Amino acid sequence: MSVRFYLAIIALITSITFATDSLGIEEMKKSVVMIQSATQAPDFTAPWKMQPFRQGIGSGFIIDNERILTNAHNVANAKYIIVKKQSSAQKYLARVEFIANDCDLATLKIVEPAGFFDSTSSLEIGDLPKLHTTVTTYGFPLGGSQLSVTQGVVSRIQVDRYSHTGADMHLVIQTDAAINPGNSGGPVMQNAKVVGIAFQGLTSAENIGYMIPTTVIKHFLTDISDGHYDGYGNLGMSIYPGLHSKSYSRYLKLPEDAQGVVVLSTLVGSSVTDKFKKNDCISKIDGWEIDNDGKIMIYGLRLHYAEAIEAHQIGDKIDFEFYRDGKLLKTTVTLANDRPIINYSKMYDVKPDYYTYGGFVFVKLSRDFLESWGNEWIKDIPSYLKFLFYHSSEINKDTHLKEYVVISKILPDEVNSYSERFRNKVVKSVNNEPVNSLRDLASLIENNKNDYIEIKFRGNNETMIIDSKLAKAHNATILEKYNVTSQSSFGY
Repeated sequence: MSVRFYLAIIALITSITFATDSLGIEEMKKSVVMIQSATQAPDFTAPWKMQPFRQGIGSGFIIDNERILTNAHNVANAKYIIVKKQSSAQKYLARVEFIANDCDLATLKIVEPAGFFDSTSSLEIGDLPKLHTTVTTYGFPLGGSQLSVTQGVVSRIQVDRYSHTGADMHLVIQTDAAINPGNSGGPVMQNAKVVGIAFQGLTSAENIGYMIPTTVIKHFLTDISDGHYDGYGNLGMSIYPGLHSKSYSRYLKLPEDAQGVVVLSTLVGSSVTDKFKKNDCISKIDGWEIDNDGKIMIYGLRLHYAEAIEAHQIGDKIDFEFYRDGKLLKTTVTLANDRPIINYSKMYDVKPDYYTYGGFVFVKLSRDFLESWGNEWIKDIPSYLKFLFYHSSEINKDTHLKEYVVISKILPDEVNSYSERFRNKVVKSVNNEPVNSLRDLASLIENNKNDYIEIKFRGNNETMIIDSKLAKAHNATILEKYNVTSQSSFGY
């Protein structure tokens, strides 16, 4: 048989293979969609108001059960969502089915789906791609009307911060394919399967993009399978990788070869409060050995031990091995969503609570409130608020305390003249009764029988006095004058 014949056979096989791959790619492209949304967030300093509307463009793709998978940040706080396929000029109204702001994922449903899913296929979710392999990103960057296709190499897989909430940390995959605005929510493919979702880029470097891996995607899809999103579990404790110091290890009476992380503190009322104590050394989680950097070997990678926790849903049991006073012990923890009093994450799709009295506007102390100081908020916020934001989990030992209450605004009136110094202060008590929540404060003020109301503050020895009769007489006028729609968000 001639060499020419062999070459012809190889060329024929190659052409058939390319044709098949091309057909698969073209079919897959039909399942990638453009998402346009109009969003509006509340004003966390004056929660009866809303911030201006914003419009955005992102990407998404069709998965099973006629759903569209995308990023939460494409549709968070959405008032209006439309979806468009590249192959059609028609726009379809959509609604959020489930949203997981903590891991930046959401599913959408088409309101009137007739014709939308014709000639489309559900994309299959695959596994984690290997390092140094090539992946392909699909989406609509910068609002272009044509689907963009870019390739990149998987350069890193690690636990990192998700920018949508600014605090939650999960596994991310880094590639050298740029992720531009509009790409977010688009599928990242390898071998005809989804291996990630494009979701954020690195502004300080060129051609570095990040995708949400399928471990996170599958966790989300499993979570919502019961019709409700519970979110990621969180162990309410802080740890310290201190065993690199042999002196510290000997101080804890640990065996010579022991490795792990040391417990510094536990969150009051958390799922681990009665399980661990300060200076316990956690050496294993679900059988995974924890090294002195707090890393475990999982998925063939050396990752933060939190990845073993993230493999579980809320309510699952997690086994631990740890040393206490030199003795090896075991315990089992039921995974819960243990969060600090001040949630470090930005909130979406919520209407913040507030209460007004005598022109004083009281709100919950939250990250969103603190971000009202602007882009440099962490530098510009008052020192005591900064202290609470960073350390409230460690300093609070009161199981009754649910949230901090702060005076966000003072609407000027005779009632509150000379009170500006108390703005942004955190309320401790009303008439010497502790304030453990915003509703506590409202109840104490509304049920006050005295001529004056005494308000004391945390981290401050000054007392604010309100003339209760004057405040009641002026309340309605103040609300009308400053266009406040209601005295509170919860019934007063």
